[in-house]
Amino acid sequence: MVVPPMRGKVILLTGATSGIGRQAAVALAPSGATIAVVGRDPARTEALVQELRAVNPQVEGLVADLSSQAEVRRVAEEVLARYDRLDVLVNNAGALYTTRAETVDGIERTFALNHLAYFLLTTLLLDRLRASAPSRVVSVASDAHRRGKMRWDDIGMRNYTAQGWGAYGQSKLANILFTRELARRLAGTGVTANCLHPGFVDTGFARNNGPIARLLMMLTRPLQRRAEDAAETVVWAATAAECANRTGQYFKDCKPAKTSKAAESMEDAARLWALSEQMVARSA
Repeated sequence: MVVPPMRGKVILLTGATSGIGRQAAVALAPSGATIAVVGRDPARTEALVQELRAVNPQVEGLVADLSSQAEVRRVAEEVLARYDRLDVLVNNAGALYTTRAETVDGIERTFALNHLAYFLLTTLLLDRLRASAPSRVVSVASDAHRRGKMRWDDIGMRNYTAQGWGAYGQSKLANILFTRELARRLAGTGVTANCLHPGFVDTGFARNNGPIARLLMMLTRPLQRRAEDAAETVVWAATAAECANRTGQYFKDCKPAKTSKAAESMEDAARLWALSEQMVARSA
C-alpha cells in the first residue's frame, strides 16, 4: 500500500524486529516520519535501524523487554525525553506461550506482555499524544479474542487447564476492551484509538513453545498470511486519511469488522481499565 507523506510526524512502533511489526516498520519508513522502533534484542533492533536508515535516516531504536513494567516505564521516559511530539503509537509487541510463567512483576506473562504493556505504555504517553493531536493509537489484537474470556477471578490463569491458548485469547479480548475504553476516554481530544486483526500469520510464536507448536504452524502453513500482507491493516490504521475520524473500532483487511459480544461490553471495558490501573500501580 502507498503510505502518505508524514515528514515532521513521530511514530512509535513496538515489537518491530520480526513478523508483522518488522513489515510495518519497512512499510512506514518511506513516509519520512521519525520512527522509533522498539525491540527486545539489541542486535536485531540495531540491524533493523540500519536497514531502515537506508530509506529514512530518521529511524531510531529502543531496546526493552515490555513484559517488565519497569522496562515499559523506561521506554516511555526515553520517548518523552527524545521527542516533543507523538503522532502515532502502534502497540504490536506480543507473544503466545503454551506454558504458564510469570514475569519479574509476578504477573502471568501473556497478560503482562499482550495487554498490560499496551495499557501502561499508552497511558504514560497520553499527554504527549493529546498535545500532538490529531494523533492515533493502534493496537494489534486478533480474532483469537473470539475464544477468549475475561476470567476476573483468575486473570493469571492459575486454575485453567488450557493455560496457554486460554491466556492468549483472554489477552486479545483485553486488547479490544482496552481500545473501547480508551476511545471513550479520549472522545473530543483529537486522539483516536483503534485495534485490528492482522490475520493468521506465522510470526515466530512457535519458537517460544516447543516441537508441538512448531509442528502445528508447519501443518497450517497453507492457511497463513504473509507478514507483509498482515502488516497492511496496521499501516492503514496508522496512516490512512479515511481512518482519521474513526475511533473505538476493530479492523480487519483494512475495513471495520465485527467482534464477539464479549468484546462489545463497555461495562467490562471499564472494569478492565480499573483492574489494569491496579496492576501497574504496584510498579510506579
